[in-house]
Amino acid sequence: MWMILVILAVIAAGILAFFTLPYSVTRAQFAKTVTEQMAASPVSSASDDIFTSDDIQELPEPVRKYFEYSGYIGTPKMSYMKAAFKDVDFIMSPDKPAIRIDYTQYNFVHEPVRLAYIDTSMYGIPFEGFDSYVDGHGGMKGVLGKIIPLFHQTGEAMNRACLVTFLSESLVMPNAALQDYITWEAVDATHAKATITYKGISASGIFTFSDRGQLLTFTTEDRSVISADGTVQQVAWSALFDDYKTIGGIKQPTHLQAVWNYEQGDLIYFDGSSFTIEYHPY
Repeated sequence: MWMILVILAVIAAGILAFFTLPYSVTRAQFAKTVTEQMAASPVSSASDDIFTSDDIQELPEPVRKYFEYSGYIGTPKMSYMKAAFKDVDFIMSPDKPAIRIDYTQYNFVHEPVRLAYIDTSMYGIPFEGFDSYVDGHGGMKGVLGKIIPLFHQTGEAMNRACLVTFLSESLVMPNAALQDYITWEAVDATHAKATITYKGISASGIFTFSDRGQLLTFTTEDRSVISADGTVQQVAWSALFDDYKTIGGIKQPTHLQAVWNYEQGDLIYFDGSSFTIEYHPY
């Protein structure tokens, strides 16, 4: 009996040592894809590649006010951004409790590209997620214990979901809002409609602003709930932006929430209030 206990103890120790190793295939894949997109980002030859009033003159009034209120005019245009969230309250499905995750994402301007890495644990076992949207293809991957694939969702619904998520964040990385793949329509003094088109797929949503020009919400009907088992459910979706602070001369929201607007009530499944944004100019 004692020999069996020793063997079990050795196996348990080996598993624990594996979980604590810093290397992760999923994290390495995320880092590799980020590096490839950085290399693909164009380098501007202009020494004055900054946001100007001319850049925004054709945009709807509330979007122009947002650029001005936030302080982007006169600052360098970004090639990509990195957002790093700590201790986000995250709900994977309505019937499961929230968990705490660290969430790192990169958004690129040259093409609508979005990459995100989720790092957390479930019952003491590492859990990683890799969300990707590259070349018009979206993916959502979950890995348990660094090697056990739990799900890997792809397909047309995922492509559109990733595309509209990129659109929802385009004003946080506002050089994206000026690209040809996004078009704008005036609605009224505090609302503007945006449509993003890429690789034959389009998605739209409404941005809502305060009278001063603060971005408050983004809402869309073009994003589906895609469960780990592949089930697709069409549900209205919103992104909420709040708690503006001046960081590096730019007024930025520091509290972001993602919400499924179910008929029975809203579900805030991503609630992040501790994060940093880094802009990388051309």
